[in-house]
Amino acid sequence: IEVQGIERIPEDERTTDHSWNKSANLTIGSVTIGILSKSIFGLSFSQVQAVIIETVFGALSAACASLVAILGPKTGLRTMVIARFSSGPTGGTIFSLLNVFTQLSWGLANIVLGGQILTYVNPGSIPAAAGVAIISVCSFIPCLVGYHLVNACERYFWIPLLFVASCYWGLGARAGFHFDDVPYYSESTRSLTSAVLGFGGIVFGNTVGWASVSADYNCRLPADFSVSKGLLLAFFGFFLPSLFTQILGSALACITQSSYVDEYDGNIGLFLSQVLSPWGGFGKVLLVLSALSLMQVASCVNILGTYSAGLSIQALGRPFARIPRVAWTAIGWIVYTVGGIAGRDHFSEILSNLLAVMGYWTTILVVLILEEHFIFRRKNERLGGYPLDGWDSPHSLPPGLAGILAGVFGAAGTILGMSQEWYIGPIARAIDPHFGADVGFEFAALFCGLTYLPLRWLEIRVFGR
Repeated sequence: IEVQGIERIPEDERTTDHSWNKSANLTIGSVTIGILSKSIFGLSFSQVQAVIIETVFGALSAACASLVAILGPKTGLRTMVIARFSSGPTGGTIFSLLNVFTQLSWGLANIVLGGQILTYVNPGSIPAAAGVAIISVCSFIPCLVGYHLVNACERYFWIPLLFVASCYWGLGARAGFHFDDVPYYSESTRSLTSAVLGFGGIVFGNTVGWASVSADYNCRLPADFSVSKGLLLAFFGFFLPSLFTQILGSALACITQSSYVDEYDGNIGLFLSQVLSPWGGFGKVLLVLSALSLMQVASCVNILGTYSAGLSIQALGRPFARIPRVAWTAIGWIVYTVGGIAGRDHFSEILSNLLAVMGYWTTILVVLILEEHFIFRRKNERLGGYPLDGWDSPHSLPPGLAGILAGVFGAAGTILGMSQEWYIGPIARAIDPHFGADVGFEFAALFCGLTYLPLRWLEIRVFGR
């Protein structure tokens, strides 16, 4: 069992044995995001709207996560510790709290989806709560052991996941993809602009969420690891699996046979089991394989999220860091398992609300980290790099006033531009008076990015760090 926590990984302990996020996004969870393109936002596949959105927003979010990921080898630090160099100890604590909430929420959403599908392998034999518990236990063991088992799971899980996704493509085509089924927009429905921006925000939030943990799994690479190679491997590891599965979900949402549509009714697990049903006995085998792969799906995503949640709790401060990562990992696992059992009938609502909100704060984090790295930590600038040995020293870290204030401005931009069921900002409402158009992460990035530059320049001039 790994005993190391958030401490910096020394150069002599680095290794090139590493995997690049192939499995984490090649998941049924990403398929459900594609399904939302029509079931919630009314986007038409025949107009290639969903595909275009998934390509543009998905590529942008993958680029953000990849740029943060390459800082792992450079610093030997986890993402939440790297955030301290732009936001100071207090700002790092705030981001760590947000990351703990995000990773545990992801854990909850994934075990609910895995439990749903597991219960429909043989309907009536496994209660929904038991299915959720089984998936949860499967995801806990590797993250209890630590990084090396996490890395091994990530390296190989993509193979059965790709096979299952390919089966969904084939059986979905057999059921009939009606790509010419064009939604009708009126005053009582979302406008096209609202649908594009809303779904785009969910696609963006799906992948950019990895930015808050992406350096955690690269910090063991050698410090001289090629930046261009790492950036490309990380980008395509994030982007291609997400694109493949989200387009699959958009296609499955175009099935119009009543037997499939009736089975959906908000239960994505039941809908996906219906897609696999026409092949008789072999379809049953595929359904079992799909459920087993769902264990791997939930395990793969939850392994990363639960492992990083434990590290993020340690990053809250020195008193938390004194408690071993294993203990925090176990506590986080208990929390999202109980929540998953309680919320097992509300997967779609959990997923759509979680992804959008996660994209907001993660965007602010990415802007702060990247502006700090590419502008203020350049070799020819006053700071000249990172005082890596002082990663836990308040005297080596910035006070964090600039990062915290810029984050507040970014949050203000989010409030102005966000559009959720429970709140619509004034800018979002100006675009679509009825449903709003979610531009929360765009305004979060704009407000945060523009204010951090002068605030950080002034902070460096005053405090010298």
